[in-house]
Amino acid sequence: MTTLLISDLHLEESRPDITGAFLSFLKDKTPGVERLYILGDFFEAWIGDDERTPLQEQVASALKEVRSKGTDIYLMHGNRDFLIGDDFCERAGATLLTDPTVVDLYGTPTLLMHGDSLCTADVEYQKFRANMRNPQTVKMLLARPLKDRQQMARQLREISMAKNQGKAETIMDVTPEEVTRELEAHGVQRMIHGHTHRPAIHNLEANGRSAQRIVLGDWEHYAWWLEVRPSQEPELKKIPL
Repeated sequence: MTTLLISDLHLEESRPDITGAFLSFLKDKTPGVERLYILGDFFEAWIGDDERTPLQEQVASALKEVRSKGTDIYLMHGNRDFLIGDDFCERAGATLLTDPTVVDLYGTPTLLMHGDSLCTADVEYQKFRANMRNPQTVKMLLARPLKDRQQMARQLREISMAKNQGKAETIMDVTPEEVTRELEAHGVQRMIHGHTHRPAIHNLEANGRSAQRIVLGDWEHYAWWLEVRPSQEPELKKIPL
């Protein structure tokens, strides 16, 4: 039995190398796998399930094929693709997860998150996140014409890139106290998340015991994934794109 976890592929038309690497990953790594979790920022941008670009349709079809062979697929929103909805998930054979969610990984309760909510030092971003995730805001965004949403996505991306260039690295990383708070709030000793693009396995303490925070890698230069098997320590793996 094996479970795979990935995040931060940022799939987009301008990076066919990442798309190709993902399709190869599905073909080579998922046969016989029990579950595949995609923890956010799967796409570089998502403006609604009604867009249906060739890339989106290709990815949905590839996931659906994996699901048809017995692998359960779970998808979580990221800060780039929080408008992914039930329609896409149905086409992809995926189940949409709430952020955060606790799952049982072979006897170990594990907290899954995208990770952006852990970066509490970035106060400006957290205010923006709260506003954009408001159900009324989401409803209003999806009601706008597709072309308007496409233009808005481009503008938000440019603004985000400009602001991030001026931010300290520590602000854009997780807040340690927030990590501990989340672990203790959910009563678990293991957390897995993405978002920060800093793949690593961190040991810490929570609930008065040793705990673990596993950070998934982004697919900029490498294809990163985490393998979890019964009675084994999780393994972070990578191959060059």
